[in-house]
Amino acid sequence: MLEIQGLTKRFGGLTAVRDVTTSFERGRINAIIGPNGAGKTTFFNLVSGSHRPTAGRIVFDGQDVTGLRPDQVARLGVARTFQSTHLFDQATVLDNLIVGHRLRTSSTFWDVIFNTQRLKEDERSCRAKAKEVLNFVGLSSVAHHRAADISQEERKRVAFALALATDPKIVLLDEPAGGVNPEETLGLAELIRKMVRSGLTVCLIEHKMDMIMSLADKIVVLDHGEMIAEGTPAQIRSDQRVIEAYLGADYAAA
Repeated sequence: MLEIQGLTKRFGGLTAVRDVTTSFERGRINAIIGPNGAGKTTFFNLVSGSHRPTAGRIVFDGQDVTGLRPDQVARLGVARTFQSTHLFDQATVLDNLIVGHRLRTSSTFWDVIFNTQRLKEDERSCRAKAKEVLNFVGLSSVAHHRAADISQEERKRVAFALALATDPKIVLLDEPAGGVNPEETLGLAELIRKMVRSGLTVCLIEHKMDMIMSLADKIVVLDHGEMIAEGTPAQIRSDQRVIEAYLGADYAAA
């Protein structure tokens, strides 16, 4: 589904991602791991269109998307979450999610001015999609709560739902379990599996190795912007370069 060919991103004299070539299969859970500063989030920014690559190609679902704007990439079916979940805190959870499906509507500024039938149909569609994805992530009970009043774990689930509201084919999750406890981490891992069972492809960045090793079909390891290994969890766990750069001997021995 996603092919990366020689991807490079330089910021002045700093090379954040260097000549990365890999691919992610449809309907799989893929993970990107590595130390802080390894280039993981920059990699997501390149794939989602937030940054333009210095060199290389990004091919999504058979189409070259290199250098497209974020909205263009999103319309093709790439959604993402961020390390920090920023919501409209004074709005309800449901109203936050209505925004996500606007990507798939066609009403314009003039439809708003004249309150057209197309606008009304788009609003109904967005509200229905918001309810659908909220139910999918298990948060229907907080639909009418202010976003400011929900827990950190619920905010993570809302971020998932916001991505799902765009009707994606692949979802990029940036540290989806950051700041939540072990029990909540297990719940989010099961939600990721549910997303894949529903037909999505998932790629995630995460530092919780127990979660990654039990969840991922494929792991890509970055260090100083370079890909130093890729493979199954078993292959990554025993890779000496990964042990030295990131996992540490104690984790590998465990």
